[in-house]
Amino acid sequence: MTTIVIDYGSGNLRSAAKALTAAGGDVRVTSDPRDVESAERIVLPGVGAFADCRAGLDGLSGMTEALEETVRRKGRPFLGICVGMQLMAEAGLEHGRHPGLGWIAGDVIKLSPQGDQVNLSPQGDQAKSLPRGQQALKVPHMGWNELSLARAHPFFAGIENGAHAYFVHSYHLALTNPGDLLAATDYGGRIVAAVARDNMLGVQFHPEKSQAMGLRLLANFLNWQP
Repeated sequence: MTTIVIDYGSGNLRSAAKALTAAGGDVRVTSDPRDVESAERIVLPGVGAFADCRAGLDGLSGMTEALEETVRRKGRPFLGICVGMQLMAEAGLEHGRHPGLGWIAGDVIKLSPQGDQVNLSPQGDQAKSLPRGQQALKVPHMGWNELSLARAHPFFAGIENGAHAYFVHSYHLALTNPGDLLAATDYGGRIVAAVARDNMLGVQFHPEKSQAMGLRLLANFLNWQP
């Protein structure tokens, strides 16, 4: 089964493709929407500013339409990585408001790990943050952080609660629907680390940089039948 990694000039697609191959995938990197329409699985990586990544995606004639058809209508498994996950949101608020794909309700907002970070837990509670003056956290959030699993899902099969993943980001997804949350991490407050809805998955961290745990996640995605 062919797994397509979409090349829209966003950066880390080669390392993502290499990791997916190591996890057992038959992987093709492409910018052709016809390949997306015939793919069994689709991966959208992303590094950089939200608006630039959206512009790169829109610059591929027919690509957003192919994604809508294949992911939303045909229900093929989809994985967004880092900004690829953020593009699943309704909008990104980096240097203005820029529309996302609108697959996951919520906006992508700037990290603010200074005691006022707010996000939603699966129960809809506001996140508890560290008091001001007790934090030495910088933006971008860069490095290894623990994952707190919000619910069971085949994507995290064999992954223990508290596993570490590698993050590099300055913005995060503030969910409207807490039921879309799959995993969170703490960085001056609870922030979204992974989302899941129907046949769609997204991770804020980089599985291709997360060593054995990341390879296990990618293998789980390749075997997932939503």
